Parts: sequence; structure tokens; C-alpha cells
Amino acid sequence: MLFQLLINGIVKGALIALAGLGFALYYNTTRIFHIAYAAIYTSAAYFFFSFYRLFDQHWLPAFLFTAIATMILGLVIEGLVYRPLSRRHSSLNIILVASIGLMIVIVNLIAMLYGNEVKVIVQGISPSVSFGDMIITIPQIYQLFISLFFIISALLFLKLTRWGKITRAIRDDDQLSMAMGVNIWKMRFSLMAASSLLVAVPSVLTASDVGMDPFVGMPILLSSVVAIIIGGIGRFEGPIIGGFILGILQALVVWQFSTRWVEAATFALLILFLLFRPHGFIGERRREV
Repeated sequence: MLFQLLINGIVKGALIALAGLGFALYYNTTRIFHIAYAAIYTSAAYFFFSFYRLFDQHWLPAFLFTAIATMILGLVIEGLVYRPLSRRHSSLNIILVASIGLMIVIVNLIAMLYGNEVKVIVQGISPSVSFGDMIITIPQIYQLFISLFFIISALLFLKLTRWGKITRAIRDDDQLSMAMGVNIWKMRFSLMAASSLLVAVPSVLTASDVGMDPFVGMPILLSSVVAIIIGGIGRFEGPIIGGFILGILQALVVWQFSTRWVEAATFALLILFLLFRPHGFIGERRREV
């Protein structure tokens, strides 16, 4: 039973890690607390539902169309809300409030169009594979390996490409990057597109397995933020470490108690880190100036 729940925790941790990486990609470089990220996650699930079920597309083209639509949604948010507010030198608190408003509008629009009930994308019982006493469903295998593929690809892209080096430079000092000739506004569009793509993947994988409703985005947003804090704010590797820790912790809580205690355990862990290790596992201590 324990090993079964650990496998479930690792799979869930991979999904949280990927979503956390997408959030960190935008937050670490802009310092904008992108609450509308939750709405982008929800929108991706409903985009996939529309392409796969309503328009009767095969899984792969439906996913590709979903990825494109999700990135376009992120670019619209960046271009129509975040960028104008940033150019007016609005405070991060004002942008945060605008982001909350965006999330509410998008979620309620989805509820109006699709209803509040749970939508199921794939009907029937999922096939599974047994390893002794452990049972892993085929959707879980897809979730784990596709998430790992995107996580590794994103880290390699950040490490080896010119775009990744510029991204890390902006993370460290955006003003110096601008002085060195980096077009911050152009980079922000690409960062938003990449962030939206990364969150679309766990959204589609999860919705394909357990379905979705218009309010699925906020739990993954909270888990992503907790993963970032646990792993280390400012480091792109941080949410990956934090995501797997969080996924395994939640699985152990389900094993020992029940699913009702998952959120309590998650935020208890967050409070412990904020009190005793606010820079996370691999975050850097910074001197306040």
C-alpha cells in the first residue's frame, strides 16, 4: 500500500513540478504574482475538451491545438493587461489585483459556456499495468514520462540556448539586462508563451485522467507556489524539487489520514519552510538593501 501511494505521489509530484516550473518561469523574471495562471490552467483543460470531444480531433492534434490556444491566451493577458500596467509603472500589488480579476472573469466565462458540472474527457475505466502489488494506470505512465520530458527539455533550454541565458540574466537583474540591450518587453511575451505551454501540459494530462470543472485551476496554482517556496524562490530547479516533495507528502497524508487532510498538510509544510528555511532547499540567501 505504501509503495502504491508513493508511486501516485511521484506522478502527482511530476505534474506539480511542471506547473510550478511554468509559474516560476514568469514570476522569477517579472516578479508578477500571476494569479491568472490558474485560469490559464483551467482554460487549457477546456480547450482540449473542445478539440478532442466536441470537434472530434485525435489526441495529438487536439493537444497541439490546445497548446497553441493556451499560449495565445497567455499572450493576450500579457499584451492587454500586464504590459500596459507595467509600462505605466503600476505597482506589483495593482497588477496582482488585475490578475485576480482576470482569473475571476475567465473562470466564470468558462462556467457560463460549459456549466459547473464535472466534464469527463475519456470515458470508461483506464487500463493499467501491475508490478507485484502495485498498479499503475496507463494515464499515470503518460503523466509521469511526458511531464519529465517537458521538465528536462525546459531545463536544457534554459541552460544551453541563448534565450535561456537571457532569461536567467533577466531573472538576476532586469535593469542591467536592459542596459546591455535586451528587449525586456519582447522577452516577456516569449516567457508568457513558454509559461502557458508548460502549464497546459499537466492540465491536459490531468483532465484526460480525472476530468475537470471550472475551478480546478486554483489548487494547482497553490501547489505550484508552495513547491516554488519549498524548492527555492528564484531558482528554476526549485519548483521541481518542491513539486516532488509535495506530491509524495500528499500521498503519505492520504495513506495515514485521508484526502481531507492534504491541503492542511501542504500549508503546514509551507509555514514550516517560511519560518525555518524561507529560502527553500536550493534558494540563495539574499541580503536586504
